[in-house]
Amino acid sequence: MASSASGLDEPMERLHREWREVVQARRIVVKIGSNLLTGGGEGLRPDWIAARAQEIVALMATGRRVVVVTSGAVAAGRPLLKLNRPLASVQEKQAAAAAGQGVLMRHYEEAFDTLGVHVAQALLTRDDVENRQRYLNARDTLKTLLELGLVPIVNENDTVMTDQLKFGDNDTLSANVADLVDADLLILLSDIDGLYDSNPRIDPSARFIPLVERVTPEIESMAGGVGSLVGKGGMATKIKAARMAARSGCRMVLTSGFRKDPISEVFAATPVGTLFLGLENPLPARKRWIVNARVGRGEILLDAGASAALLQGKSLLAKGITDVLGDFSRGAVVHCQSPDGQQVAKGIVNYNSGDLACIAGRHSRQFEGVLGYLGAEEVIHRDNLVLTRELRVSASIQQE
Repeated sequence: MASSASGLDEPMERLHREWREVVQARRIVVKIGSNLLTGGGEGLRPDWIAARAQEIVALMATGRRVVVVTSGAVAAGRPLLKLNRPLASVQEKQAAAAAGQGVLMRHYEEAFDTLGVHVAQALLTRDDVENRQRYLNARDTLKTLLELGLVPIVNENDTVMTDQLKFGDNDTLSANVADLVDADLLILLSDIDGLYDSNPRIDPSARFIPLVERVTPEIESMAGGVGSLVGKGGMATKIKAARMAARSGCRMVLTSGFRKDPISEVFAATPVGTLFLGLENPLPARKRWIVNARVGRGEILLDAGASAALLQGKSLLAKGITDVLGDFSRGAVVHCQSPDGQQVAKGIVNYNSGDLACIAGRHSRQFEGVLGYLGAEEVIHRDNLVLTRELRVSASIQQE
């Protein structure tokens, strides 16, 4: 490994150089998981919440703005249901969320109010970010709250959660929120101190990864399962969040929330946890919305020529489509899959699945004769298409 004149190995020098940018972050999203809020037990820990509020208010005193993405509503509400057993259905989880949301917010309100700072509650569902107008409305509301000096407390609206509406985990939600507010930094407070090349809880030889320059399949393969009984996320969702945040140029730090001052430590000179870098050339806002916020409703299988064309920045034409999977409408977002099974792109389609199956493999001059109308020449226009393969083809994994 090459060494620099400073005496630091080159990877570690890169880490310290990037950490100087972390310390300079002005707009920050902090995600707090259920296991931290409860300590792994029943009910919430008000003292722990109060300590984090103190750290956040200290950051705000330096001119920074902070959004909190919090879990904990279901955990706070479960004891109130007095079931004396695990929650057995979606309806019981929704009931627990409804009962616990007020308890959760009261703890945050009391913690920040003592310090002279007001909070504002924002409950989101997947539909709120999938719909373009509601996405923009949520963005404007959160940014206005930050400008006015409030701390938005964001949670998924578990009370109305369904498989179609839910983010599924607050790691993904926090990455969407980071995108909404144009955050410089996303901090995931977890019950693990960073990324390892295998599960350190069962593998004593697991190696710690302090810096990830790019999320790749190799990085994703390091993810294990769900981390705790209380929370829904695991390392896989944290890596997904890092990939989402990177598209907007946002750095992400994954660190343990069980450290003494986990938020303040991120803004010290010494790196903590694992730092995931953002892309040097972030995606435009609309394309970030397509790839991060929209759910893929189907699959379009491509031939080699079409795959290569997309990777060169061209639109998707019907001529290069070999098959259409799923049932979707015009305007839906679909995944584009190369012949080797890789998802190479994601975009807004100009045809429903039935019509697209009819014109697959055909030239646009044949569309009117097949469909009875003359549709768009492009199945997905390049302005509505985002490459996903190029975000994942290479990585530099720096290990201590």
